[in-house]
Order: sequence, then C-alpha cells, then structure tokens
Amino acid sequence: MLETTLTQLERLVTDLLQQNSTQSENITRLEQQLQQAKEENDSLQLAAMEQEEQQASMLARLQALVQRGGVSAEA
Repeated sequence: MLETTLTQLERLVTDLLQQNSTQSENITRLEQQLQQAKEENDSLQLAAMEQEEQQASMLARLQALVQRGGVSAEA
C-alpha cells in the first residue's frame, strides 16, 4: 500500500511539474503578445494623432480658401 501511494504521489508530482512548465510557457507567450499589442497600440495612437494634425491643417487651409473666395465674390 505504501508503495502504491508513493507511486501515485510521484506521478502527481510529475504531472504538477509538467503543468507548471506549460503554464510558465503560456505566461511567457502571453507577456510577449501583450508587449506586442502595447507597441501596436502606441503606433496606432501616434498614427491617429498625425492624421488629426493633417486634418486640422487641411481644415485651416480650406477655411482660408473659403474666406478668400467669399471676399473675392463680394468684391
């Protein structure tokens, strides 16, 4: 009986060590994916800010053209 119990315990310990190893690998993979997602998010935010700046510049130019056109039409 003691031998059987010891064998079961060894098997359980081996299983737990394997599960621990698998979980550690999963954590490492998820941390890498998280880092990649953060970098992609930063890149997308930067691109969005640049696009907003371009749109604001374009809007200012269009407003200037409309004002000039309005002044020319009145003259």
